[in-house]
Amino acid sequence: MVYLTRLEHFNAAHKLYNPNWTKAHNEAVFGLCANENWHGHNFELFVTVKGNPDPDTGFLMDVKVLSQIVNDRVIEALDHKNLNIEVPFLQGKMCTTENLAMAIWDQIVPHLPDKVHLHCIKLYETPRIYVEYFGE
Repeated sequence: MVYLTRLEHFNAAHKLYNPNWTKAHNEAVFGLCANENWHGHNFELFVTVKGNPDPDTGFLMDVKVLSQIVNDRVIEALDHKNLNIEVPFLQGKMCTTENLAMAIWDQIVPHLPDKVHLHCIKLYETPRIYVEYFGE
């Protein structure tokens, strides 16, 4: 089994806010992340696929194809966007990094070649905070 990782970057804004709560409760739970005027992050996205290399090429998959899938299905949808408002696959979800990682997983899986499996989405919100999702 071989693991191949592609690193991508995107910038996006969001806020953490539960509309069923009061402003005071949202601020108590989410702190500055509940800012009414949003806040942004420079996200780092690691997409790791796994499988066995093709005996003819030695590749698990063509890295250009992996890059194209990630860019077409994820980066174009998220980069320089307001995650709460502008991203259809996040509508109705709390825009946490955890939920974003799971939503990214769902955008990639259907487009991978046969015999290649998505192993992990690792999403850095800041240099010190990241989420890993393994599709479980």
